[in-house]
Amino acid sequence: MSIFHNIAEAVSDAAYIWRQEMRQVVRDEGAFLFFIVVPLVYPLIYSWIYNNEVVRDVPVVVVDDSHSSLSRQFTRMCDASPDVKVLCHAADMDEAKSLVSRQLAKGIYHIPADFDTKLNRMEQATIGVYCDMSLMLTYQAVYQTAVGVTTTMGVGIQVKVSNPATKREAEIGVLPLKVDDVPVFSPGGGYGSSVLPAVLILIFQQTLVLGIGLSAGTARENNRYHELIPIDRHYQGVFRILTGKALCYFMIYAVMGAYLMLAIPRIFSFPHLAHWPDLLGMMLPFTLSSIFFGMIVSCLVRYRENVMLLVVFVSLPLLFLTGVSWPRTSIPAFWQAVSWLFPSTFGARAYIRINTMGATLGDVLWEYRSLWLQTIFYFGVACLVYRHQIHLSRSHALERLNRLGRKLEVQEQIKNRKKKD
Repeated sequence: MSIFHNIAEAVSDAAYIWRQEMRQVVRDEGAFLFFIVVPLVYPLIYSWIYNNEVVRDVPVVVVDDSHSSLSRQFTRMCDASPDVKVLCHAADMDEAKSLVSRQLAKGIYHIPADFDTKLNRMEQATIGVYCDMSLMLTYQAVYQTAVGVTTTMGVGIQVKVSNPATKREAEIGVLPLKVDDVPVFSPGGGYGSSVLPAVLILIFQQTLVLGIGLSAGTARENNRYHELIPIDRHYQGVFRILTGKALCYFMIYAVMGAYLMLAIPRIFSFPHLAHWPDLLGMMLPFTLSSIFFGMIVSCLVRYRENVMLLVVFVSLPLLFLTGVSWPRTSIPAFWQAVSWLFPSTFGARAYIRINTMGATLGDVLWEYRSLWLQTIFYFGVACLVYRHQIHLSRSHALERLNRLGRKLEVQEQIKNRKKKD
């Protein structure tokens, strides 16, 4: 009977802690903001901004020192492309640079004076391309448009020089092997389809860690000391504390996770090829590992403000460490090892392959097992950290009792002296 009584008591305490944590989430404005409001609103704003996938009609300035028919042809072809729009013709490079510095244009096409002369002599001509590197998408549009137009003009010149007998012979002469460029898993070749899945995973992890950290900071402030665990008979066991708190966070982010991973890609028509059993199997260890990771961080960082600064500071490096916006093969071994400490690394890689590429859970077995290993490891570390927090709470409680006892003794002595007098 004692075993069943202990189990029932542990379940009752875990349920009590769960209720208290739920109330804390609702009452604490900071925790409510990062648990509920930010996961709902931020993905909508981010996805809406990048919903166009690619940039179009990037303004460029043309400096035409050649003033020839071939230079005008180059300008017309660039202006006719979907990615670039010729804003104006500048008299010289100084005027063009002034337009770029004022952000009226994003690039410069400089056609030298000997452009037409070299082509007529069958020599190689050059065109200067100057791009604003502050935004990679505009740089890509300006540079690739220039490369595509010069390649097309070169093919036309090569056909005229070879003087083929038939049109088919001309096609084979300039393009013996035809290649169809088809972007795999990203038909539009856009930014949103390739990077947004990793951003959604990062939003999931970072808002969860922020919410847990702010909730823990509020608990410390309410206790008016530096301990995280309140002095309450329900908070005496490590396992029941972790279970109650983790159940609260898991219930909230089960809803937030479904919204982020399923609803957002469909609302903005991003690739969503995932089968729900595979996605559910991947999200379960990712959610648990993120929860226990956030609980550890909340114990190590003392003040609420420090949690916000830390999480915001590491957000961008974590995005690069996932290997989505920067190739994993180009990341040094040391930083790859550092990335294994964060659930978002394996979560982003697994989610992209499942949702964007249509992979199954067996295809992401390495990431799946790594997430479960992180869950077990962070759960063990969280047990040790919370055991230390319980010890601190008891020590502070004993100190307060001792101070109160000494104060009562002094008051009793004063009363006795007054009676004697």
